[in-house]
Amino acid sequence: MKEGQRPLILVSNDDSINSKGIAHLVSLMKELGEVVVVAPNSPQSGMGHAITITDPLRYFEVDLFEGVKAYECSGTPADCVKIAKTHLLDRAPDLVVSGINHGSNTSVSVLYSGTMSAALEATIEDLPAVGFSLCDYDMDADFSHTSEHILQITRQVLERGLPKGISLNVNFPMRMEGEPIKGRKLCRQAKGKWKEALEERMDPLNRKYLWLTGHYVNQDQGEDTDEWAIANNYVSVVPVKVDMTCHETLSYLTEEWN
Repeated sequence: MKEGQRPLILVSNDDSINSKGIAHLVSLMKELGEVVVVAPNSPQSGMGHAITITDPLRYFEVDLFEGVKAYECSGTPADCVKIAKTHLLDRAPDLVVSGINHGSNTSVSVLYSGTMSAALEATIEDLPAVGFSLCDYDMDADFSHTSEHILQITRQVLERGLPKGISLNVNFPMRMEGEPIKGRKLCRQAKGKWKEALEERMDPLNRKYLWLTGHYVNQDQGEDTDEWAIANNYVSVVPVKVDMTCHETLSYLTEEWN
């Protein structure tokens, strides 16, 4: 970044460029730097780190955010970050932020999250990145209680950076009237899983189809986890990385298998 130049902040998400969450995030990022938005043109929840390789990728400039250049993209959240960095931006962003997601991305949900995949795609490119999620699935959710914390976290990342290969997964509890957020907790990812079922249903033409349902099962009673933080009205902040190698198992397997 040149002297006197405002930080360049790339904003993406997985709920689509038309979501309330991204509009709130863009309004906050405008306070901190020059903002460019590249986001999916339709909801991409649960897409994980999918990329588009068998269909053409299309993007169009749209006028949705006052004073902000914005593009809607036919691809996934990871596609959006790739297109922004390699094709649309004339310099590398100083920060990539994704969200604010309508719904939780705590625990194992980080693996399925399109929101966090946009952040992790930036991490692959050695760009500091943060994914923000609100534990409220309502498309008209109230994001007002997130503003102060988002600004503080992004300011710190802009000023101090992040270790290479690391992004932040930030989750907010639902807004509860008369109960302000207690603060932020640096956490680990809780151990848990989704207990799922496939419901067999019939379409209007009397053809069978399957609909995935389920609920989250928390298998972790630790008080240092993201699930505990959210349940106790804290903002959870979890550092995450792309490298999924279980390093502590390498020596064990070497000894056992050789």
